[in-house]
Amino acid sequence: MLQDERILRLAKTLVHHSLQVEAGDNIVIYASVVAKPLVLALIDELKRANANPFVEVSDDDYTNALYKAQNQSVLDLKMKWLNEKLKDVDGFISIQAHESDYVNADVSQQVLDYRKAMQPLQKTRLAKKWVLLNYPTPGAAHKAKMSYSDYVDFMLDVMNVDYPQMGLDLIPLQKWMEKTDKVRLVSPGTDLTFSIKDINVVPCYGQNNVPDGEIYTAPVKHSVNGTITYNTPSPYRGIVFKNVSLTFKDGKIIQCSSDQNQELLEGIFDTDDGARFVGEFAIGVNPMITKPMTDILYDEKIMGSIHFTPGMSYDSAPNGNDSAIHWDLVLIQTPEFGGGEIWFDDVLIRKDGLFVIDELKPLNP
Repeated sequence: MLQDERILRLAKTLVHHSLQVEAGDNIVIYASVVAKPLVLALIDELKRANANPFVEVSDDDYTNALYKAQNQSVLDLKMKWLNEKLKDVDGFISIQAHESDYVNADVSQQVLDYRKAMQPLQKTRLAKKWVLLNYPTPGAAHKAKMSYSDYVDFMLDVMNVDYPQMGLDLIPLQKWMEKTDKVRLVSPGTDLTFSIKDINVVPCYGQNNVPDGEIYTAPVKHSVNGTITYNTPSPYRGIVFKNVSLTFKDGKIIQCSSDQNQELLEGIFDTDDGARFVGEFAIGVNPMITKPMTDILYDEKIMGSIHFTPGMSYDSAPNGNDSAIHWDLVLIQTPEFGGGEIWFDDVLIRKDGLFVIDELKPLNP
């Protein structure tokens, strides 16, 4: 089967850079049926690495039908099966390919029930090798306001950036964040302060997400105060939310609003006790991604953006917050989106999407 050279290169990146696969590793590929070219390339590359590939294929229609058929006994049995399977798995490659943000609109409650039921396994999975990416579809191209052929070219080019160099460029920013206590974010509708003191800082350059280009930590759980207004549309539970605004007091969301369903928005933040606290603060630095694609794997990496995430914190940058949700909401601070500033301990670090400290300027496009 004739393959685009960029797909073959991407398969090599996923196997050797992202997962750092070793001989004998058992690697499960979770993939949409439309991602066949990449799945075939991955199987070949895993064989060359003397690893053991396994494939589980999904389809939105099948998945939704199964959500509608689930009950507590089904959830309990699936939990048992997955728990056993995880013992033999060394790594995961998850390839999504959705045609619409509204694919789960009629099963949003079932999706929530499923995520709550599987929550005990989440940390076990995250402790394995894993990488997540989205395969191009005509529906995703439509959301991005691009022709399908241009969208495919864009995605394959962005996913094949020089990740090792990106890792080197992130080191100075990592050092700045590690010595920072107080962070202040200022943008239209946003004036927010919080501490990141003594929370681990993690640079991301192709290990778990492709495309990549961010650096994350977490706020000290009860330190967040002020208001943030996100300017990037965000799909969640079958609804695309726009202009989400959150007001915090001592770390907790005390007020929320958006242009969409207020009842559903409140319900998301009432999922559990941790849903009204924030588990991640991250800065996007991918120079090839400059506008929203309505795809969080891309939007959270936008050059000149931040995301400030209600819900679960990662074990790699823990702040003690646990939740069934982890909702990456994005604020772009480039001039086209209203501008903005990031301050670390009263020092201006980034203005209107560009770093102003000399040692951080290599991260600018």
